[in-house]
Amino acid sequence: MTHISSSLQELRQREHTLPPHSLAVQENLSSLPGGECGVELQRADTVVKDTMKLIILDNYSQASEWAAKYIRNRIIQFNPGPDKYFTLGLPTGSTPLGCYKKLIEYYKNGDLSFKYVKTFNMDEYVGLPRDHPESYHSFMWNNFFKHIDIQPENTHILDGTAADLQAECDAFEEKIKAAGGTELFVGGIGPDGHIAFNEPGSSLVSRTRVKTLAMDTILANARFFDGDLAKVPTMALTVGVGTVMDAREVMILITGAHKAFALYKAIEEGVNHMWTVSAFQQHPRTVFVCDEDATLELKVKTVKYFKGLMLVHNKLVDPLYSIKEKEIEKSQSSKKPYSD
Repeated sequence: MTHISSSLQELRQREHTLPPHSLAVQENLSSLPGGECGVELQRADTVVKDTMKLIILDNYSQASEWAAKYIRNRIIQFNPGPDKYFTLGLPTGSTPLGCYKKLIEYYKNGDLSFKYVKTFNMDEYVGLPRDHPESYHSFMWNNFFKHIDIQPENTHILDGTAADLQAECDAFEEKIKAAGGTELFVGGIGPDGHIAFNEPGSSLVSRTRVKTLAMDTILANARFFDGDLAKVPTMALTVGVGTVMDAREVMILITGAHKAFALYKAIEEGVNHMWTVSAFQQHPRTVFVCDEDATLELKVKTVKYFKGLMLVHNKLVDPLYSIKEKEIEKSQSSKKPYSD
């Protein structure tokens, strides 16, 4: 018992010299005599915020719902208002669609409002006008914005037809700064681990800029352009890895077996600019949300460790808050006590 206590004390001291999410520390703790020591140290009533979390759900639908619940709770707990907007970074693509559908459902049920939310999208194709059916402007309005109560002036999407593309990128960075930075940046990744259009080899401190797309990305996007490679844009405007890293919190959605190797690179291997999603190992508040299929390349021990923390991590979405409750509290507090 004395040996275990001294080992735990030594590892806690080492923890201060390593990133809070370091799997090396976590695995060392869980391998001590007593088996679950590493997990038990984190099982408290309050979820530790400044750690990297991997949320593993059974399937895409559950992963989408968990992510939507998390966004809902973050917005409501932030308590936005006319002088205090919640700033949300958003992705496009097929992965976030399930999450967007749940958020729309929450809005229509009266549980969530986007009236005091400002959004900043990750990217846009160069050369596509806003009304093009495959532009990310069209994607966001058709799949999300037009179904909620967000004000059009509070949605920010890069303009791929701007006369000066770099000036457009610089102005986007300034708009984020003027909004007070991003409270929560939600992202998805490609099978090669790129986030936004930060393709393999991108600088991990990059800012919003013009980016030439890799052939793998062009081939993957051809399905949106009738399979005709000639129609697929070869350049895009994208936030940088550094832009997303500046957010106070990052949530990355990773689903499907075709993203499994990218998740492995993001979680179990070191930071590498050839897998830009791996940079978020070094963010103090990253939440990876995935389904079972996306974990196929992870070690059994890694999956078991994070699943062992789900009881704790689910406290982030349970209880699930509603603006209805806020309104009831407000009306009750405004009522004067009965008196003669």
